[in-house]
Amino acid sequence: MADFLLVTDLDQTLIGDDKALIILNEVLEKKRQEYDIKIVYSTGRSLELYHQLNREKNLLSPDAVMTSVGTEIYFHPIKDNFDLKWANHVSENWDREAVFSVASHFADLVLQPLSEQTDFKVSYYLSKSIAQEVIPRLKADLLRQKLDTQIIYSASYALDILPKNGGKGSALQYLRKKWEIAVDKTFVCGDSGNDITLFQGEERGIIVANAKSELLQWYYQHKTPFRYLAKQAFAQGILEGLNHFGFITT
Repeated sequence: MADFLLVTDLDQTLIGDDKALIILNEVLEKKRQEYDIKIVYSTGRSLELYHQLNREKNLLSPDAVMTSVGTEIYFHPIKDNFDLKWANHVSENWDREAVFSVASHFADLVLQPLSEQTDFKVSYYLSKSIAQEVIPRLKADLLRQKLDTQIIYSASYALDILPKNGGKGSALQYLRKKWEIAVDKTFVCGDSGNDITLFQGEERGIIVANAKSELLQWYYQHKTPFRYLAKQAFAQGILEGLNHFGFITT
């Protein structure tokens, strides 16, 4: 059997049901003993908040972590192995101060805590009630300043401005090619808008039942046999999806 790659979001995807997480961890640990499986956590959290979650929950040791919405990659051991090559790629044409300057003119954007402001990400809170008005204006102003960015809005409150080269989907492709793992041996899991780019390739996608409205809307607009909407939530939904694609049998 060829290598497998499992890339999963953390909050409200892998995390949310502690009992199901224990079962999933046991299944994955057993598979690791039989095959060469890469496990990657993909999160909007900063490295600092990832470590906090890791202390709180029973997480398997990953081969890599994609933090800050895929703008940073750390290999095992996570504490020291920052991927500078990926950082150099992400930083091309990125002017963080200019991005911050443009966004600061929008009174409806509320800065997230300092821990979530990283070299390659500027993060805000934005109310769902005004998001449809604010986001197009913000995009237009960034383009007017010739800033090469992408805006990720998720969970009806979190807005991240990233470099054009960043994001979870781009980081996924980088790791998949680095490890030479086939697209049909790659599984991606998520629940919200900042996971959408994970599902834009032909990797086997698992969307948990508790997914946010923006991801569900995208799923129904882009339905395909290699994306699966689970009937169960959190880690139990991941187990269901892995069973659906034949990675495990129950």
